[in-house]
Amino acid sequence: MLNYVLQRLLGAALTLLIAAALVFGILLTIPGDPAQTVLGLDAAPEALARLRHQLGLDQPPLTRFAEWLSGALHGDLRQSIRYDAPVGELLGQRLGVSLPLIGLTLLFSSLLALWLGGAAARAAARPTGRGRDTLITTLAVLVSALPSFWVGLMLMLAFAVWLRWLPSGGFPGWQDPGRALLALTLPVLTLTLTRVAVLARMVRASLLDALGQDYVRTARAKGVPERRVLYRHALRNALIPIVTVLGVQFAELLTASVIVEVVFSLPGFGTLVLTAIEARDYPMVQGIVLVLSALVILANLLVDLSYAALDPRVSYG
Repeated sequence: MLNYVLQRLLGAALTLLIAAALVFGILLTIPGDPAQTVLGLDAAPEALARLRHQLGLDQPPLTRFAEWLSGALHGDLRQSIRYDAPVGELLGQRLGVSLPLIGLTLLFSSLLALWLGGAAARAAARPTGRGRDTLITTLAVLVSALPSFWVGLMLMLAFAVWLRWLPSGGFPGWQDPGRALLALTLPVLTLTLTRVAVLARMVRASLLDALGQDYVRTARAKGVPERRVLYRHALRNALIPIVTVLGVQFAELLTASVIVEVVFSLPGFGTLVLTAIEARDYPMVQGIVLVLSALVILANLLVDLSYAALDPRVSYG
């Protein structure tokens, strides 16, 4: 196991280096001048030259990349051009909103998918339950097919405007955890509803496959209740593909949550990505890609390691 983890970490370091180099090369091809973006179109040439020198934009590309990489290895991701603040500090603040948002979304979508997928699998396993199975899967797909911004606006209209139960947007910070969780309630519900169908269908398919195995037939022959057969015997053996989908959804939500963040005025990671690209904020874009790549690699590693815990037959020797 240790050798496997070390190999994955070495591969992760190489992946981060390649990602950083590719993004740096792509940024060089993007038209526009960061100094011009900061100072405006009417800025004097002397002011533009001075700012380019301060930002290091007058140095050769390889020198700039080497200096940025050296700083990144020491935890210094440089200063943001757009916000005039340390990139690492800004990323930490935004991830403090986005990671809880994503974590709660994955938690509630998993619980809802287990309930819907389990109910659909139980119905599909019975000759008389096909109609119920079709109804559950169809409703889940229809809800997930709705645009996330529309779902968010409808939830905001219902729970924030009409009922006045929840805030319509903004984020007060984690100084008051209760208010912070209330502010995340509608965004989490929006992301959960628009992403539960994929997970629910995976739960259904995995459970149906597990329910056809010999150990399930043995448990049923011994008189074990059907609910216990489903959630205690079949579910554990069906979890590997479900956990795989959760890992994919985590990576997708890191950037796909930007629409929900805009709708609910959340200062999250996704909106920071858009702002950095629009402002030609090179240090911020490079820091975002580095952190994003590291989070995706870490999530994939945790997913792979969870396979051995879920299924003793999986070995990393």
